[in-house]
Parts: sequence; structure tokens; C-alpha cells
Amino acid sequence: MTGGLILITMTGPDRPGVLATMSEQIAATRGAQIRDIEMTVTQRQMVLTLLLDLSAESASHKPLVKDLLFSAKELGLHLDFTVVDAVQTPSSRGPLYVVTLLAAEISAAGLAAVAQVLVQNQANIERISRLTQGGLRCVELLVSAGDHLNLRQLKRELLQVGSGLQLDVAVQRESLYRRAKRLVVMDMDSTLIQIEVIDELARLAGAGAAVARITEQAMNGELDFRQSLQQRVAHLKGLSVAALEEVYRNIPFTPGARELVRILKRLGFRTAVISGGFGFFTQRLQQELGLDYAYANELEMIDGQLTGRTLGPVIDGEAKARLLEQIAASEGLSLDQVIAIGDGANDLPMLGRAGLGIAFNAKARVREQADTHISQPGLDSILFLLGLSERELAEIVS
Repeated sequence: MTGGLILITMTGPDRPGVLATMSEQIAATRGAQIRDIEMTVTQRQMVLTLLLDLSAESASHKPLVKDLLFSAKELGLHLDFTVVDAVQTPSSRGPLYVVTLLAAEISAAGLAAVAQVLVQNQANIERISRLTQGGLRCVELLVSAGDHLNLRQLKRELLQVGSGLQLDVAVQRESLYRRAKRLVVMDMDSTLIQIEVIDELARLAGAGAAVARITEQAMNGELDFRQSLQQRVAHLKGLSVAALEEVYRNIPFTPGARELVRILKRLGFRTAVISGGFGFFTQRLQQELGLDYAYANELEMIDGQLTGRTLGPVIDGEAKARLLEQIAASEGLSLDQVIAIGDGANDLPMLGRAGLGIAFNAKARVREQADTHISQPGLDSILFLLGLSERELAEIVS
């Protein structure tokens, strides 16, 4: 018997030599060609899939399948085969997307909810990979969908189901640029560090409550940022440089921030902090962490005390976006190669310009508008969105 495409599926205990044995038998059959192959191992249980092309006149279907069945039995494997009509190429599947799930522990309910949304949007899961070791904390789905897919709607629906299940879901178009990110731009307050610096300064100046109210309004987009900055800085008049030093000495870094920067640097990324806060702090963070760029507002000081005013141009939301573009251009990068991370309304413009904009533990308005929202405590969880596994990350830091 000759002709046809045969899909071979083998399952059973993983062991060395399975592929060697099977491919040697296929190679010994004149005219037989392997057109597709995939293998996965979960808890030492293997699934090997081979698409064989036996369309050549010399290729015999029956003897080859018989030999493969015999070898599979000797190896303790179960073998199934199916005759298929045609080879499915990537171009015929439509666009591919990567859906990343993050949680303290991904539940069956979370997987079911995400899978149901994908079904409703006529998207098909083609591959599932676990990126964490030990617990099921990060899973990556490779999803195919036709040109009909409304990506914004899909993201919105996944965000809704995820928020009710304490599950973060990020969606990215699978492309060369997803794996070619080279610049990460971060906000400072409540992103790279866990506090709002201006609130700490205001507390030392005895104006903590008043400034905190203005900060909250500004970060939620209820108040113009330039106006809010002017109002807040005015409350700091008379504060000494020593007070600024005290705040910096006690700055709590966001969990995973140091690890994120260290890994990014080892992978050859350029890093930047662009803040609506103050250069006194971003410059020190740049030096301590080894960041490549740092931009922020400048506080006016006279005789070692703050005057209650700023110097130079204000770094508001649009300025953040412009600076992101300038850095990318100076590094010879496209915006698709940029990741931006922030939590406030003034971060939305730069999140929108970057190839991947991430709202990190963000305010409600920002979560709703950003393409990707992460609520994990560790800033280094963002590395999973690059497709890096926990095992790979361990190799990088070792």
C-alpha cells in the first residue's frame, strides 16, 4: 500500500532513544519523509507526534507502520496512526498569539475560564507550556486565530475573567519582535520602588495628608499632572536636602526589582527610569542599579533647602512618551522592541507607545486602559512575558 500522509502519535514513559529508534526506521523506508514533528514531556510522560509523507511511489505505508508499532511496544509506548488529508502550514492557521497566565497558583477554574473565552472568540490553543517549576504559577498558551479576531475585545474579556479569579492574563502577537525586545522603560514611584517619594517628603514636611490626597487624584487621572505637581511641591518648601537623603536611604524596592534589572542587563537589554518624581532619587537609583537612562523633574534648592518650585520642563505623561521614543531612537530600536512599565495615569501615554505596555499593580483607570495588566507582587514576573522560563532565569543568574 502506498501514498498519503500518516500522523503517528506515540505516548508513554519518557526514555532515551525513542526518537533515534523511530527516525532510523523511517529513514530505512525508501521515499518516506518526516513533514512535521513535535514532542512534549510532562511528569516523565512523553507524547511524540510525527507527520509522515508516504506519497512517493516507493514509500510503503503498511510495512512501516507495522515496524513502528512493533518498536513502540518494545519501548513500552502506545502508538496510534491516522491518515490525514494535507499538511497544515503556519500560514494557513492565521495569526498566532501568546497568552500568558500568571497567578500564585493557576487553578482549573482559571484555565477553564480562559479557555472558554478563547473558544468564544474562535481562537484555538495549539501549544501549552509551563514556565515555572514546582507550582503551576505561569502557563504560556500559543493560540491561533483568523483575521476576524478582535484583539482588543479578547484582551478586555480575558482581563474581566482574570480579575475575578486572581489571575493575570497577557496577550501578545507572536512575532519576531516579541522575542527581540531590547529596551525596558520603568516608572519609579510604586513601580521600581514601593512608595510615592513625594508623599514621604510631604510627611517629613508636615503636609502628608494634603499631598497624599493630591497624589491619589493625579494618579487616577482626576487632576492635571502639571497642576498637581506644582501644588504638591509647594508643600515641600523649606525641606532640607538631609530629609531627601533620609527618604532615599529608606526606600523599599519593589520585590524582584533588583533581580529584573540584573537579568535584563545580562541579557543585553538597555534600561531606563522615567519618572514624574524627582531627579534627586532617579539619579541615585540609576547609579545603584546600573540603569542606562534616568529622567525626572528637578527640585529647586537654595542654601540646602527646597524652595517649593521645580526647575526646567515638567516630566508629565506626554513627556514620558517622548523620552521613551527618544531613547529608542538613540539606541536604534523600533518601538516594537520596547517594554514600558508603570502604574499611574501619567504612564498611559508611554505604555501606549511601547511595543509591550504593562500596567503593574496599577490604579483602576490604568488597568482598564492598558493592554496588559500584572498584579503579581514581584516585578521580575514580567520576564515571563518574554517567554523566559524559571529554569532559564536560574541559569542566567547563576
